[in-house]
Amino acid sequence: MTVLILTCAEDVTADMVVSVLYDRGVPVVRLDPADLPGQVSLSAEYAQGDFHGHLSTGDRVASMTGLRSIWVRRPGRPAARASHQSEWLTTESEHALYGTLHSTDARWMNHPVAAEQARRKPWQLRVAHHSGFAVPPTLITTFPQMARDFAARYRDLVVKSISGAHPSDPPMALPTSRVEPDADFAGVAAGPTLFQQHVPKRADIRLTCVGDELFAARKLSDPKEVDGRFTDNGDLWSPVRIPDRIVGAVRAYMSLAHLAYGAFDFAEDGDGTWWFLECNQGGQFGFIELETGQPIAEAVAAWLAGRPTPPR
Repeated sequence: MTVLILTCAEDVTADMVVSVLYDRGVPVVRLDPADLPGQVSLSAEYAQGDFHGHLSTGDRVASMTGLRSIWVRRPGRPAARASHQSEWLTTESEHALYGTLHSTDARWMNHPVAAEQARRKPWQLRVAHHSGFAVPPTLITTFPQMARDFAARYRDLVVKSISGAHPSDPPMALPTSRVEPDADFAGVAAGPTLFQQHVPKRADIRLTCVGDELFAARKLSDPKEVDGRFTDNGDLWSPVRIPDRIVGAVRAYMSLAHLAYGAFDFAEDGDGTWWFLECNQGGQFGFIELETGQPIAEAVAAWLAGRPTPPR
């Protein structure tokens, strides 16, 4: 049975997993939804209670009833590279592709419905609380007075993006920044703003969860650093033991979120407490594996190559 990988052509992290799957002799079809229609073709038939479908790209063809698993990595938007682009064509292509894939018995890393919910940072914070993580006090508001009251209670604050856009997307990216003591909060009325109590951190923690396997890495932080994504202090990531409390919280979070893969970011304070910052359901792991030697690609490949879900 085949592993289907939905991602862009320049995805080096996916390359690492594809290489492992090839070494294991597992059939793989990799494609970018942005190429449907065009370089990617699709056909699905629903008749007399049966479902049959096929996807093809180049000389690779996958039977939808023969899919073992589907890895949604960094897919482009359907029809993004069509010769005649339109919102109508994008919507039709998206419904055709994901609607037919939802009809299969393949297991997902991660299912698009769960992934869409998991991207929402306000929802993440609620699930993190229920899972048992230490979470910094947080306020999302368009009320200036609410922001002033929150600042009076917690004093040392940071402001960050609600959507969590990555630094590689400059038009959307917003570095996490300290809030000045004399800040004027009138501007929050212009749009929802997220404030969070600042965690004076001594290290950043990245924990990657792949199914039942956990990999944690630690990197020392500059005490003046607020957002490590935008800075490079020269320190490297190294493996770190995961506290039992964090193991339990991660298991609970992944179950509540219905995720098979998650990349958790924590701030470690001077007392050694790991404070939950976010969980990226599609986060990168290649840089962690390269610096720590942790076999994350092997774990992803093993999960994708595992037994498919029994037919419904």
